[in-house]
Amino acid sequence: MATAAAKKAPKRFTFVWQGKDKSGNISKGKIDAENLAAAKALLRKQGINPNKLAKERVSVFSSKHKPIKSIDIAFFIRQEATMMKAGVPLMQGLEIVAEGAEKVKLKEMILELKNDVNSGSDFSQALARHPEHFDDLVCSLVHAGEQSGALETMLDRIATYKEKVESLRKKIKKALTYPIAVIVVGVIVSAILLVKVVPQFESVFSSFGADLPVFTKWVIGLSEWAQEWWFVVLLAALAAGIAFSKARSKSQKFSDFVDRAVLRIPIIGQILHKAAIARFSRTLATTFAAGVPLVEALDSAAGAAGNVVYENAIIQIRNGVSTGQSLQSATNMTGVFPTMAVQMIAIGEEAGSLDMMLDKVASFYEEEVDNAVDNLSSLIEPLIMAVLGVLVGGLVIAMYLPIFQLGQVVG
Repeated sequence: MATAAAKKAPKRFTFVWQGKDKSGNISKGKIDAENLAAAKALLRKQGINPNKLAKERVSVFSSKHKPIKSIDIAFFIRQEATMMKAGVPLMQGLEIVAEGAEKVKLKEMILELKNDVNSGSDFSQALARHPEHFDDLVCSLVHAGEQSGALETMLDRIATYKEKVESLRKKIKKALTYPIAVIVVGVIVSAILLVKVVPQFESVFSSFGADLPVFTKWVIGLSEWAQEWWFVVLLAALAAGIAFSKARSKSQKFSDFVDRAVLRIPIIGQILHKAAIARFSRTLATTFAAGVPLVEALDSAAGAAGNVVYENAIIQIRNGVSTGQSLQSATNMTGVFPTMAVQMIAIGEEAGSLDMMLDKVASFYEEEVDNAVDNLSSLIEPLIMAVLGVLVGGLVIAMYLPIFQLGQVVG
């Protein structure tokens, strides 16, 4: 075990230098070190006499300062697996990946991992010290790979698993984000028309001296209300968003209610159902293939379910399996998983190839999600255009109705 002092690597910074090498040629570059003195010492060891040396300045808006995302972790594991398969030792691989990392926080984390392993910790123990990036599933799989002496193979499996999960998450995000973004833009455009454009028409209509159409009066009234209360509405919308976010993170009951509610949304709910089945199958296939006992693998799958309905169903399956039920029987009794998935599990159990069948189930439902998202995009575009047409077109018609009526009177 590593000592408490060795649990965290010293913070390192990037320094930009310019100087002369042993041949007297002027050269420049970057170097990572703990401080200015350490950077100068490292350069002199390389035979470089620096005449300019300063800490690299990076804008806070640069991608280098962005937080570590799950896709970064997947890419890191893939790089490490590739290098280990090529015969590069773990420590050297960590150093190479750290040097190539663009994000400062990612580089610092990899160097901490390297320092922990160098201090005597197992790689799985080093990863466990960063639970915000490496969950119990990844740590247990890495530990299994270390125990079996096939760490590079296990890292390759984890990388594949992470990449599949990230791909699925992107598809779900696309399905949810696109319609919301377009509707929000439509609401913003309508609000601008109400607050800025309609008042201009109102001043023109006041000189007509004629009674305005009912629809136009209603829009003018809405415009007057928006001009007076738009700031309150904006604050209320922001407050509602923040309250929703905090309620979901603080209240388990509210979070569970939201999870159940989103599964009932037409079309979107079906996509989320298929995504949850794909995630369950992929997680269980990866852990079971790695030699993790089925009950423990189901625990990992429950933690990665992403929805309380499926999390509770997987826990029910685990309890059934632990009392002697077959996986197929326990899965069928939940009433959550479709017949096709249950039958594939039954075939896998009978043939002794459960991990292979689960992998096929995961691939099938991942493709189903992909097709459903594409179909949703093609179906929702006309609907969104219709909504925008009603919002914006309705305001335009309301403003031009008095002009049309005036033209008829004049004619």
